[in-house]
Parts: sequence; structure tokens; C-alpha cells
Amino acid sequence: MGLLNFLLFLAVAVFTVKVSLQGPNQRRLYNDLLANYNPLVRPVTNDSQVLTVQLGMSLMQIMDVDEKNQVLTTNLWMKLHWNDCYLRWNTLDYPDVHNVRFPEHLIWKPDILLYNSADERFDATFHTNILVDSGGNCSYIPPGIFKSTCYIDVRWFPFDIQRCDLKFGSWTYGGWTMDLELLEADISGYTANGEWDLVEVTGQKNQRIYDCCLEPYPDITYTMVMRRRTLFYGLNLLIPCVLISTLALLVFLLPADSGEKISLGITVLLSLTVFMLLVAEIMPATSDSVPLIAQYFATTMVIVGLSVIATVLVLQYHHHDPDGSKMPKWTRVFLLNWCAWFLRMKRPGEKRVRPACHNKAARSSLNSLDFNASTPASQTTNSNLLNVGVSGLERLHYSTAATSSDSGVLCGRLVGRAGEDELLLPTGHSSFGGRMESDLAKLLEDVQYIAKRFRDQDEDVSVCNEWKFAASVIDRLCLMAFSIFTILCTIGILMSAPNFVEAISKDFFN
Repeated sequence: MGLLNFLLFLAVAVFTVKVSLQGPNQRRLYNDLLANYNPLVRPVTNDSQVLTVQLGMSLMQIMDVDEKNQVLTTNLWMKLHWNDCYLRWNTLDYPDVHNVRFPEHLIWKPDILLYNSADERFDATFHTNILVDSGGNCSYIPPGIFKSTCYIDVRWFPFDIQRCDLKFGSWTYGGWTMDLELLEADISGYTANGEWDLVEVTGQKNQRIYDCCLEPYPDITYTMVMRRRTLFYGLNLLIPCVLISTLALLVFLLPADSGEKISLGITVLLSLTVFMLLVAEIMPATSDSVPLIAQYFATTMVIVGLSVIATVLVLQYHHHDPDGSKMPKWTRVFLLNWCAWFLRMKRPGEKRVRPACHNKAARSSLNSLDFNASTPASQTTNSNLLNVGVSGLERLHYSTAATSSDSGVLCGRLVGRAGEDELLLPTGHSSFGGRMESDLAKLLEDVQYIAKRFRDQDEDVSVCNEWKFAASVIDRLCLMAFSIFTILCTIGILMSAPNFVEAISKDFFN
């Protein structure tokens, strides 16, 4: 029993000693590797040898695209791999020690930086440990939030595609001492962005000779192709602008007597100005190109401004003073004839047929006075009736006498002005006729004045209706012209973007 316990204790002791050998071996390995190691020396067996560094990246997230400052912010993991001949060991001499980790300042590492960095520290990487295996292969994967300069082309905003470059290279080592090998970008851990769709990430190796040195400087440039998602801008900018431009067409449907035509046009113009300011806050202050949405807003503002001018012209025609100048002949021909025929418009009351009065005897009492009904029969047979003109009482002369076959009435016609009303006057004693002539003259003067006023009023109403109809024709003509122009501008400007169909199909219908 005692022997069995002793054997168990010995086995546990041996196992414990075997496991604990890794700690001393690692310490010994660190001491041996760093004993004569200089982190300033390039790790090559021959100074003429070119050290090859493999460079790659893992894209984790597109954090922000600042169009105004033209800065791209991304979350990246850099991948650097190289071989350090001074950090090799035999695994048999150091049992169970297959790899070690060194802080980045203790051993040599390539000074790879982002050339187009926009960070205030320039190098935005988090300096992690370098993993080294027994063959001297070093792996350095520093993460970081990289801010890089990127030319944002806003020509087709919001249907734009941006290409941003990330240029990595050594800051001090040239191509004769250190070469770069391209590794494909890894996007397996990419987190999708709500504003941008990642189309692709391509890498390319370049070599450039600077003025300072003869040797070429290699660099690895990764190009990120991103497509803007247009759902947000379509719902918040484009659709309201289209609706507002449609409201501008309602100006021509609003009656001129409402007094709100100019107010509606100015309100629409101010609304478009507000949206124009919102776009200006987003876009960079550049004169290289005008954004597509800014072109559309500017065109819509021009349309609305012209509609306000046309509305002023319509109101001027509608409220034209009848005592002012008459409508020019060319205006009457162009608007009231040609345009009205083209627009299938007819004047109000044009189809109304006024029956002609063929029986002149049936005239109103304001136009003729018949004294036959109140004259006794004895006087009727002995008196004559004169057909007296309204303005010719002082110039009375009789026409050839004619006796009626029925009543024996002598009819005399007082010749007056053409087109004036006529009046029947009984011929009798001179005193009665004189009083009647004076009283009747005053009455006829009043009747003539009233008739003239009515004729003037009818003429003024006719002139006003003519100008109002011309204003209606201009309203209808502007409605058709501006509607066609608005539709063509909306389709022509927005659909001119190269990826308009792709953006609409992916963002609005998926």
C-alpha cells in the first residue's frame, strides 16, 4: 500500500515538472533571442538582400464619409507578415515553445504608414504585440480607426458612386531594401453601413520614384468602391421637391379673383430655397462640379420663378382697366384666336344665341311712347301721329303724309341719327304740342343718358371679359407648358445619373 502511494506521488511530480518546463523555456528563449538583438537592424542575412513584407488589410466597417471635409473614416485591421532571421530557434532546445510575442518596440518592424492619412496623430493604429514562430515568421496585425483623405465626387449626388484609396507604404525604406507583397483585402468580417453599400475592395501594387531618391518606393493601394444608398435622400429631399414643384403648377389653376396666386408662388419658391440650403450644408464648397440634386433644385426654382412672372402677367390681364388701352390686334389674334383654338377654349356665353327682334312695334315703353291708348276717339280721328327721333326734336320735319286705311292717322317721320330710338307724338293744337315737346325733350334726354350709361357699361364689361378671357388663355397655356417642362426636367436630370435604375431598384423596391 505504501509502495502504491509512493508511485502515485512520483507520477504526479513528474507530470507537474513536465508541464512547468514551458515557463523556464520561454524565459530562456526570450533571453537568448534578445541577447544580441538590435531592433534597428534590418533582419536580413546579407545587407544587399531585399526584405519582403506581405501587406494586407481586413475591412471591418465604414464608419463615416464626410463629404464636406472629404474624409473617409474606416475601421481596419492591418496585416503585416515578414521573416526575421534573428528570431529563429530550434523547438527541440526549447520544448513546447512554438511561438512567442514581442512588444512592437523590442524587435524590428516595418514602418508602414497610411500615406493619405487625415488623422491628427497621422498613425492611428493601436500598437499590439508581434507574434513570432520558431521559423522567424513575424505577424503584426494592428487595428485602428483610419481617417483618410478621399476626393468625393458629388456630380451625381445622391445617385453617386465613390472610390476612395488607402495608400500604404514604408516611410523610410525604399524598394532596394524592402519590398511589399500584396495580399487581398479581407471583407469577411465587414459590418454593413446604413448609408453606403460596399461594392468591392481592390488592391494594387505601385512603385513611384520621388525627387529625393533614385530608388523606387513601392506602395500598396486599396481602392474601396462604395455606392450611396438613396432611400433616405429620396424620401427627405427628392420626393418633397417633386411635390413642391407640382404645387407650383397649381398656381395656374387657382382663380385670379382669389388673390392667392402670387402668395402660393412665393411660398413654393421659399420652400425650395430651404431645401437648397439643406443640400448646401451637406455638399462641399467646391466649384469642380454641381451636384445632380442641386441642378434639379435650381431648375425647379427657375420654373417656379418663371411661373410667378407669368402669374403677374395673368393678373395684369385679368384686372386690366377698361378705360385704359385696348387690346392690341396681334394679342387678340394670337391669344383669343390661335391659342384659344389650340387649347380648345371658348369664351363664356359664346354658344348663347340671342333671338333677333323682328317686330319693331313691340318695343319697351322706355324706347317708344304710345299715346293712342289715352287719346279720345274724337281726337284720334282728327290728330296726326308723328314718328319723332330722340335727338331731333328741335329739327322737326315731316315726311310725306300718309293716311292709314283703318284709322286715318297721318304719320310723319322725324329724321334723327341713325340707330336711335323713335317716338310717336300726337299732332294737335300748337300749345299742347309745345308743352309736350318741352316735357318730352327732358324725358328723352334722361332716357338717352340712361341708355348711354347702359351701353357704356356693356362695352366696359365686354372689354373686361375680353381681357379676362385672355388671362385665362395665358393661364391654361402656362399650365401646359410648365407641366411638360417640369416632367422633362425631372426625368432628364434625375435619370442622367449612371446608376439611377440600379439605385431605385435596390433601395426603393428591395
